[in-house]
Amino acid sequence: MTPDTEAASPAAPWRNKPHISFLLATWFGAGYLPKAPGTWGSLAGVILTFIIQTTVGWKLLTDFFEHDRYSAGYEFVPAGCCLVLAVIGVWSSSGVAAYTGKKDPQFVVIDEVSGQMLTIVLGAPALSVSSSIPVHTAWGDIEISEQWLVFVAAFLLFRLFDIWKPWPIRRLERLPGGWGIMADDWLAGIYAAIVLRLALHFHVL
Repeated sequence: MTPDTEAASPAAPWRNKPHISFLLATWFGAGYLPKAPGTWGSLAGVILTFIIQTTVGWKLLTDFFEHDRYSAGYEFVPAGCCLVLAVIGVWSSSGVAAYTGKKDPQFVVIDEVSGQMLTIVLGAPALSVSSSIPVHTAWGDIEISEQWLVFVAAFLLFRLFDIWKPWPIRRLERLPGGWGIMADDWLAGIYAAIVLRLALHFHVL
């Protein structure tokens, strides 16, 4: 998301404020947090993806189905949630943009939530929660969850591409309504996922 510097046009007096759209687009108020709302949105995306992967992902499905042929279905749960969030993001951000008269209000952060989730779902879709790696420190050896190391890398990579906006991300911002708000973050998430996949493939992480 690029902070919008355009002056807001006054909302039409006969229109009621779309409270649900504001609630979702700001990700339950995270967009109103001080300093760098996009960073807060990305952090919310990491937390949301962690919750999905550890509570409603493969664990529930593999426990529910007895046959191994069904266990692969867990892969579609995070992806399905990612798709639902994208649809909600376009709808809610479109409503907020129309009401405020701004093309991309700075407090709308559902685009960062969606883009960050896309980075993890595409970049590390089947990461084991229980896996860990040893880390040698001056205070002795400790075990750090591999999943959280990947989440940190995904967070940093997405913020990098979201701020840097390599071609053609900025062009996507020209799309109308919520599509322009969301699409640039989706592509930033795809770029970050590609780098994350390469890092995992070559054992950089």
